[in-house]
Amino acid sequence: MPPRISNEAERDLVETARRVLPAGTFGNVPHEVVIARGEGGRVWDVSGNQYVDYLLGSGPMLIGHAHPEVTAAVQEQLGKGTTFFANNEHGIRLAAAIVDAVPCAEKVRFVSSGSEADLYAMRLARAYKKRDKILKFEGGYHGMSDYGLMSLAPRRSSNFPRPIPDSAGIPKSLQDEVLVAPFNDLDTVASLVREHRQELAAIIVEPLQRLIPPKPGFLEGLRKLTTENGLLLIFDEVVTGFRFAYGGAQEYYGVVPDICTLGKVIGGGFPLAAIAGRADVMAHFDKGAVAEDDYLMQVGTLSGNPIAAVAGLKSLKILKRPGAYERIFHNGRTLMAGYRDILADAGVHARVTGDAPMFDIVFTEREVTDYRSMMGDQDAMKRCNGLLRERGILKGESKYYVSLAHTDEDVRFTLDAFASAIGELARMRAA
Repeated sequence: MPPRISNEAERDLVETARRVLPAGTFGNVPHEVVIARGEGGRVWDVSGNQYVDYLLGSGPMLIGHAHPEVTAAVQEQLGKGTTFFANNEHGIRLAAAIVDAVPCAEKVRFVSSGSEADLYAMRLARAYKKRDKILKFEGGYHGMSDYGLMSLAPRRSSNFPRPIPDSAGIPKSLQDEVLVAPFNDLDTVASLVREHRQELAAIIVEPLQRLIPPKPGFLEGLRKLTTENGLLLIFDEVVTGFRFAYGGAQEYYGVVPDICTLGKVIGGGFPLAAIAGRADVMAHFDKGAVAEDDYLMQVGTLSGNPIAAVAGLKSLKILKRPGAYERIFHNGRTLMAGYRDILADAGVHARVTGDAPMFDIVFTEREVTDYRSMMGDQDAMKRCNGLLRERGILKGESKYYVSLAHTDEDVRFTLDAFASAIGELARMRAA
């Protein structure tokens, strides 16, 4: 692999970004690669360097970049209008497709981002139960709202269930409305539910938390606890929805929540997300169905816009074809198995964690079961990611997203690049 080149155009763009953007970025990945285009499972930067792409726009591009069927559908709709702030055919049909696919979905409400979806899901639970507290899990990501940014990535450990705000500007009073538990620890959750039952509205959880699989029985235990104690169970499926199975993680794991949030895949690369759930709960979005004080107001200029909806519909149609999920899981499992072999051969202590559609390595000798055990050696992770980028692999700080568009050649290239990067990293650490 030749060294990455950086031409004058890219250097000018990087300098402009430093001048006009805080930290020189959009707030997403920190590196200074400027992407020019994508096709299938690969992207190219402004300087012409090519990468096998495991960033996938942070997950939406599950069927690959610039899929010709999605592009054609979007181009057809562009000539008919881009947004109407009213019902449109494609948005209605996408809602129907979600209801048909997702076990908990009896009604759907569209928004434009996963952060919005999670914010409204928690608000919906509070409206339905007429209680204020939400229980979440340390390290769980539920968007950028004040509630969501509680103990997502705490820099210090605290005693459960007290949350730690992850951002400046969050009111201190909000800490009293969020309880935090360790993921995969059903006993602690049960204890908190017993203690705060009269104040709790819901438990919100990523079925696979970032890259941490649920232990056998954990999700089932949450379902039993919430049912027996009169709480709602919210699955944050912004990431896992339509990725782990056509019906999402709730189909994959066989546990059905009361509410779920969806995003990324359902917009086909455009801004679109959704809250879905039981009809009696979702009725709070309907002013004519509930008392005036129970109505949950929600409007959004671009919610369910036809461009995003038609892209999402076409993406779901492609994912529904025979062999689609088998291909995604084959790609991911091949990579995960290859990574384990490479790490073992190099004598590097690291864990491959996650599941086939999304995984990563954690530089630790411990079993990864919750946020604290997943921290690992962050410096080694950053060095490894940089070495991979030099070798033509693009990924986020802590995740590989696997796509339907990744080819056998992409997988072989990735394994070779990883073996080279781990070899160099081992030599750097030994020096």
